[in-house]
Amino acid sequence: MKGNEPIRMITERLEHERYSAYASFADQAGDRDRPEEPCEVRTAYQRDRDRILHCKSFRRLKDKTQVFLSPEGDHFRTRMTHTLEVAQIARTVARALLLNEDLVEAIALGHDLGHTPFGHAGERALNEVMKSLNPEGYFKHNEQSVRLVEVLEKDGEGLNLTWKVRDGMRNHGTGNLPHSLEGQVVRFADKIAYVNHDIDDAIRAGVLTEEDLPIEYTKILGHNVSKRLDTMIRDLIHNNYEWLSDPERIRHLERIPGQDIPVERHMLLQSEEVGAAMAGLRSFMFREVYSNPRVKGEERKAEEMLKFLFDHFSAHPDQLPIENKKMIIAGTPLEISVCDYIAGMTDRFAIETFMDLYVPRNWKFTDSI
Repeated sequence: MKGNEPIRMITERLEHERYSAYASFADQAGDRDRPEEPCEVRTAYQRDRDRILHCKSFRRLKDKTQVFLSPEGDHFRTRMTHTLEVAQIARTVARALLLNEDLVEAIALGHDLGHTPFGHAGERALNEVMKSLNPEGYFKHNEQSVRLVEVLEKDGEGLNLTWKVRDGMRNHGTGNLPHSLEGQVVRFADKIAYVNHDIDDAIRAGVLTEEDLPIEYTKILGHNVSKRLDTMIRDLIHNNYEWLSDPERIRHLERIPGQDIPVERHMLLQSEEVGAAMAGLRSFMFREVYSNPRVKGEERKAEEMLKFLFDHFSAHPDQLPIENKKMIIAGTPLEISVCDYIAGMTDRFAIETFMDLYVPRNWKFTDSI
């Protein structure tokens, strides 16, 4: 450390020395909704990562369904273990491509914060309820993730994250493309993670065997989970490394004055062969696992339970937690606040709340003295 130069500034300078010119640099991140004094030690993206890691929404992911609803077994993925696997894959790719690892990790850790209890079954239930109340209404977990960090966390203050972290969280699905290459890395890492760990969990659950997987895809990607992960990650790196590290291309890249986003929209791409095989394997999983009655047989009950809870708290807003009541007083529509509350529940808490409201308890007689 030179003199009194903050460690943060040294890290920021090293980013410019090490990273590709296409990377997102932390000293150019200054786009929080509320201005803040910089941290002496951490860069803006490191600070965002830490805020996500320590927030309540992140801790709740450990008790939220990934694919198998409340599985009996210690080794099935939850929404949290999925998130950690996405972060690991994304950091590996970002490091190899000389992109900003801290931004990648922040986006990865935050991308599923808004997921409902019972996974996509809960998301469907809340989406149906919101549409029934308003033809233009909807619920999407990626947008709820952003709502959490902008509005709901820290008793309504939000986490005040930088724009690129929120953009990556919002656009990690198959719809809009994230504006940063780091966001695109997380988008690929999410798909790579869930395709492979969902196969692993399905095999563990006895729903599939390795031999059930279509040979036209496994001969390209590999014949076990570890080899398929390695193939997909290596392919994403090698298929993009050359242009990201090409100084001639970087030198002739035009940029918008005052912005760090290139005029030309750059995209990370898989090779045609691996991309097609991965897409084929995803389609196979949707047919054989994600729509399998053995796997999804209990989801109808979960959906109906969440709809019951929505109706109950809409009719009895006085029973909502104090933070939700404050949001309503401040102007948040009742249905939005109820949706916020239910979306934030863990699987276990949703079941316990439903039982407390709708399942009669055993009556106990106490003989008074």
